[in-house]
Amino acid sequence: MRKGLAEQKFVWIGKPVKRIEDRRLLMGRGRFMDNLRLGPMLHLAILRSPYAHARILKIDASKALKQAGVVTVLTGEDVAKMTKPFAVGVLNPPKYYCMAVNKVRYVGEPVAAVVAKDRYIAEDALELIDVEYEPLPAVVDAEKAMRSDAPLLHEELGTNVAWHRTLRYGNVDAAFSQADQIIKLKLRFPRYTSAPLEGYGVIARYDESTGELTIWSNFQGPWTMYAIAASSLNISEEKVRHIVPPDIGGGFGIKSSMYPYLVLVALAAMKAKATVKWIETRREHLMASSTHPDRIQYIEAAIKNDGTVLGIKTTLIDNIGAYIRAPEPCSILRTLGNFVGPYRFQNLLIDANSVHTNKCPTGPNRGLGCPQLFFGWERLMDTIADTLGMDPAEVRFRNLIQPEQMPYTTPTGGIYDSGDYPRALRLALDMIEYDKIREEQRKAWKEGRFIGVGIGIGVDPAVSNMGYVTVAIPPEVRARKDYLPKSGSRNRARVKMASSGKVVVSVDVNPQGQGHETTIAQIVAEELGVKPEDVVVECSMDSREFWTVSSGTYSSRFAASQASAVALAARKLKEKILQIAAYLLDARVEDLELKEGYVRVKDEPSRAIPLRRVAGVVYWNPSQLPREIEPILEATATFDIPTLRPPDENDRLNSSGTYGFVADVAKVEVDIETGVVNVLKFVSVHDVGRVLNPMIVEGQVHGSVMHGLAGALYEELFYNEEGQLLTATFEDYLCPTAREALKDIEVAHIESPSPYTVLGAKGVAEASSETTPVSIANAVEDALKPLGVKIRELPLTPDKVWRLIKEAKKSL
Repeated sequence: MRKGLAEQKFVWIGKPVKRIEDRRLLMGRGRFMDNLRLGPMLHLAILRSPYAHARILKIDASKALKQAGVVTVLTGEDVAKMTKPFAVGVLNPPKYYCMAVNKVRYVGEPVAAVVAKDRYIAEDALELIDVEYEPLPAVVDAEKAMRSDAPLLHEELGTNVAWHRTLRYGNVDAAFSQADQIIKLKLRFPRYTSAPLEGYGVIARYDESTGELTIWSNFQGPWTMYAIAASSLNISEEKVRHIVPPDIGGGFGIKSSMYPYLVLVALAAMKAKATVKWIETRREHLMASSTHPDRIQYIEAAIKNDGTVLGIKTTLIDNIGAYIRAPEPCSILRTLGNFVGPYRFQNLLIDANSVHTNKCPTGPNRGLGCPQLFFGWERLMDTIADTLGMDPAEVRFRNLIQPEQMPYTTPTGGIYDSGDYPRALRLALDMIEYDKIREEQRKAWKEGRFIGVGIGIGVDPAVSNMGYVTVAIPPEVRARKDYLPKSGSRNRARVKMASSGKVVVSVDVNPQGQGHETTIAQIVAEELGVKPEDVVVECSMDSREFWTVSSGTYSSRFAASQASAVALAARKLKEKILQIAAYLLDARVEDLELKEGYVRVKDEPSRAIPLRRVAGVVYWNPSQLPREIEPILEATATFDIPTLRPPDENDRLNSSGTYGFVADVAKVEVDIETGVVNVLKFVSVHDVGRVLNPMIVEGQVHGSVMHGLAGALYEELFYNEEGQLLTATFEDYLCPTAREALKDIEVAHIESPSPYTVLGAKGVAEASSETTPVSIANAVEDALKPLGVKIRELPLTPDKVWRLIKEAKKSL
């Protein structure tokens, strides 16, 4: 259900146009990685460590090499000789390669790779490789890893703390001295993944004659990682061609961390002197791809007795696994601009820590730091309400940024472009009938039923500023003359009219199911006065074409940034079309309009020329045009949000280009005999700026709600004390299915167009994945209030909820 969409004076933008890519996909004509056939190919299989922490004493691959069909074997010794450690934007990083060199640091880390004539032979040959290990003590808890007596993962660092900085904003000491009360919390947010339908896939081909390497993969960007991979291979970027097919079976940020496998397969191709293919298995993906860090957060909040928050001190301990790898410490720094969420407090102290443990390394995952961030702030808001005897909604209203303050600059440097947060929250509460639930709740408690309602709100960042990771470097280092500042977040687009009058669009994004082809066709149709079916969209990416370091589909950047580039390119092309048509019609450019496939003289419908005729003159009879008119119907545009700059000397940074808003409210019932949480109703109100296609946006909202639901109630990558992953298959890793999907989700929109994007659109794909987990957590604690249950961690599986209830009953 959609509510709240503003009336728009558009022909195609804002309309629920059906996805044009669906026919191809439903007919099985998708072009995914495993569909690629590139002539004769060898296949790669990876031998992975069974230990979380061990020295590699010896690798003997002689038996594997004798196996019929085996072409070559790659080991860490080869990797150390052929590559450099991956670059990462922190001081004194550990050496991280695409394969273990001398030591393994997590279960599933690549130890060797076999290249063979087919995957079956390669897998069988793995069993013939003899690896001698010396097991070492493991540590999987980040706080334990910080202790002086903890096992060291990287002895040369002398610590397991990979990165630490203390960031201060405002006057924290003054805020705490003025407080009526100090509230303290310790929270844990779990590690879970996105489980995309398609895992990693890489094909590599090396041409010895030219020294050129071609890699095909389902990599989603950002293309800074492409540059990092090329650098590790000791090959200049112009010699590495990277091609991404037009279809990717889900990305969710996880596929931005696949660059180590780009290098691994590339090395195998170089050593085998052949084209080599690798497709990841589901077990490999859960064990050794990427996920967000699990986080421990300490919060101290200075508050007034009316619920106003004056300031916060917080310690973040992010478990980044065995290696800190680019773009970490992204899970902390990507949220810097919106770190205070939708709240007005100005005083903030952040003690930020990224800690090595014997878990899989981390990277972006849907929401990138926001689910952890909002779990902290929204659990805090409910704790304030409980402490002061106030309603949780009232505490939020007292602290919200007001619409008249927009654009609003946060104490950390974020520039919130637009929004009416109180209105959105009020709408969400009205939609779920908040006051009626409170009445129902009181009656239910008397009957022995436990119903609760929980709020989760947040400011959703989109279009990451490429300079945000540089806050990892202290200001005095960034101030050096030899330091290169980083900023911005560019996208490019090319719009070309064919001789038929049809339009072809090329972009530097690679969709993973978001409906980009449809939305781009709508935008171009709007600008050029054609129909969406007259627009052909090319979404595959090729580094031989055009790209920037920020190209790709991640950080909810499409609607705000890529759509802006498409609109600008279409407008440039429109100017060329009008210039040519003005000559052919003997009219002034300002008197012309594009409409329904024609160039018309305004108010004179008889004076018109079809676009295909304009294109025909350009392509077939350019001599008809005067010399001052360039006979080309093509335009390229680059878009960058103007507020994205490097961090200043006080670590203030606008870390994202646009900031949407989401208000999620959940109604739940908890069965105290079994611990089962049943979500009765869920409401999600969004401000994503201008809605380009409401049908696609609603699909994104439903998907992000389900992702958040998974983290709240089901999914966790669980390791035992020895570092063994106990959830490496779908038998143990509990992904919700259609059966567990919420049956009652109500969605509404408030449109506050961004002044910084061409069409006013903001991001949408991640929002509810950031706030759904905490809205459900808050609802469960609210339901169990008579028992005194406190929710301090996720997921709220039945056994965990049952144990919390059992413990709480003991103190009643």
